[in-house]
Amino acid sequence: MRLAGAHAAVRRIWTVELRSRAGGPSLVCAHCTMHTPPLETTSARSAALAHLARHARAGALPGHLRTCQCREHGCSWHPRHRGCAGPVLLALTLDSSGRAWRLADACTACAAATSRTAVVPDTLLASRRPRRPKCSPAPLGGPAERGHVRATLAHLAAAVPQSTSPAARLLALQCALRADAGGHVRLPGGLLRGMRLCGRGELWEELEYAGWLRRTAGRHPQVAVHLRDTAALFPQPDSRARARAAQWALHPAPLAVPAGLPPAVRLTALALAAHTSGNTERGDMNALARLCGHSPQQTAELLDRLVASQTLAGWQHDWETDEIFWQLPSASRTGRSHRPADDYSAS
Repeated sequence: MRLAGAHAAVRRIWTVELRSRAGGPSLVCAHCTMHTPPLETTSARSAALAHLARHARAGALPGHLRTCQCREHGCSWHPRHRGCAGPVLLALTLDSSGRAWRLADACTACAAATSRTAVVPDTLLASRRPRRPKCSPAPLGGPAERGHVRATLAHLAAAVPQSTSPAARLLALQCALRADAGGHVRLPGGLLRGMRLCGRGELWEELEYAGWLRRTAGRHPQVAVHLRDTAALFPQPDSRARARAAQWALHPAPLAVPAGLPPAVRLTALALAAHTSGNTERGDMNALARLCGHSPQQTAELLDRLVASQTLAGWQHDWETDEIFWQLPSASRTGRSHRPADDYSAS
């Protein structure tokens, strides 16, 4: 997807800062020049993030009018990369002091390249509606679950080193989706066994060394951790919605891979599933590679493995736009896994 259009760019950047005052911190908003009375220290962060969310709701725009604000500022918010790519997302960035936040539209590539940044799913900014009568729960894998997983993967792409292994990324995803408001989470042994990651202490060490979490109470096979990445906790949907997203991520239909395939293949399938809503979908090759911590060449090889396992019917790489297209087996006319000659590429 290319970020271009005939409309004038609309500024969608909001910043808030917590400043020390007698009696407690005060919230300062650059957009509405608001200063709040002293806040309780424990609620100041929540007040700041809620204020940003209100601005985003009030300034909602159709997707075709939203532009990458990072690009409008000369991409000065992050190190150099290949350029803008992917859909325009709402990105939350915490500054190095830990007391100021910026909420702005940014393309997928810029959001992933900006440190201390989390992607805010649009579903979390929807206006609150009256509760409906209880009904049977919707099946897993709907827009809400895919949106939470997609946003968490994008945040992890920016928050952990690119060298972080696929297995560690899968653990980090479960921690981020299952953590409480204080960043505490406990993963039971049964869950870790189901992920085929039980007893893999080196994966926790990998995330600890990256400064993303620290292990607390709990012994093998149950692991309790505290997330040190505060940006991963905002915005918080209700715990039930996050738990549903975490559960779907374990078996991301319609791209659930056969048991026994390595974490790299499972992570690639999960990233594709989070961006799949029909039988044939598209995305940016470099954006997919960043989500999984791979190079484009490794990603191509992993897509081939998904075809070989019949998880995908095929995939195609457009070399001019760097877009990839993937097809589910149900969309294949023959029902068999295939790659048409000269169209589907793994290199």
